[in-house]
Amino acid sequence: MEKEIEKNMEKHIEKHIEKSMEKTSEKYQDMLLLPHHVSSRHPAMSMTERAAQFSPFAALTGFGEAVEEEARLTEERVELDEYEKEKVNAALQGLQARLAAGRQAEAAITWFRPDARKAGGVYVTTAGAVKKLDLYRRQVVMQDGTKIPVRDIIEVINTK
Repeated sequence: MEKEIEKNMEKHIEKHIEKSMEKTSEKYQDMLLLPHHVSSRHPAMSMTERAAQFSPFAALTGFGEAVEEEARLTEERVELDEYEKEKVNAALQGLQARLAAGRQAEAAITWFRPDARKAGGVYVTTAGAVKKLDLYRRQVVMQDGTKIPVRDIIEVINTK
């Protein structure tokens, strides 16, 4: 039943379109057979020049990027209290002990990554194998090459 209704609808639409096209072609029949107009005043444009007329126009170059940058949110760095600092230091010492014993150390480290373009930054968690704790540069070096400054760490979870 539904298929019959769909077929009838399609036929009805097709007839309507055909009638509409016939009326349109009758209206403009006298113009359809005219030769293409060539201007005597203006030289012919190349296809590239014609296409350029329809290309998008940005009146304020870079404005969109500036708006997106301004809309991008950053967070402020959180200062840890003494108790939280002791927790982070204890967790880092645990990682250092594992590495010194020749065992693999894995951790999930949450730290503040400063934004290069504006004030603030973002908190990220980097998880994986710890390659070493560089005491001279005061950073944790992960196996994947990520370098995390100790001053930016807010939490360390030893996972192995």
